[in-house]
This record gives sequence, C-alpha cells and structure tokens, in this order.
Amino acid sequence: MEDRIWVGIHRRASTTRVLATAGRGQTLLKARLAADPWHQRALPSLLEALALWHKQQVHAVLVADGPAGSCDTGLFADLAAEHARTPLYTLDWAEGRRRGPRRSSERVDGVGDFRDLRQLMLFAVAR
Repeated sequence: MEDRIWVGIHRRASTTRVLATAGRGQTLLKARLAADPWHQRALPSLLEALALWHKQQVHAVLVADGPAGSCDTGLFADLAAEHARTPLYTLDWAEGRRRGPRRSSERVDGVGDFRDLRQLMLFAVAR
C-alpha cells in the first residue's frame, strides 16, 4: 500500500479539488482547480505526471456526488473503464458524502479543507 501514490479527485460546481498523498499520510499535492479542464487529457496527464515524478503507481479515486460512475462532466469524458487502468495509474469511482464546512488544522490559505476527500481516499484504500 505504501508503494503507491493515492489521489482523490472531487469535482464541485465551481472547482475540482485534488489531493495526492504518499500511502495514507504524507500530503504530496493539494490543489483547487477549475471545475472543468480545458483539455480532455488534463486529468490523465496529471495522474501520469505524478507517477513519473515519484516513480510509483498512482491509485486515483474519483468522487461523484451521485451513485458511483454517474459523473457526467467533461472532466472525465476521456476516462472510460478501459482507459482507467494503465501501467502508471488506476482510477476508481466512489460516491461522495455531503458534509457541512469544517475548520481544519491542515488548512492552506486559498486551498481550503480536504479532510472529507482524505477520508474518502481511506475508504477506497480499505476496499
């Protein structure tokens, strides 16, 4: 489990949050990006870049706010099931849980709280 990079991706109406960790603990990357990328290869390229940068396979979890796999945004149009498994990364789906805003000791100005996304990633690791 520690030989992978774990990435949580959660698209909301106005932003897409990305959290990358080494194993379960060390935060590698926190980002608040535009809701939809300009190019359909943006997400696969990001996952591939992380794998190449760290020389480890990336396991990504895409958080959908409805039933798993129901995300109908352009962000994921190029990630059909047959393309969700490559030598550099895997991509799985998880259903999001609605929670109110919370304060965080891990807050980075301008980025916000990622504890909910971290928790969803831990659930994916446990599967």
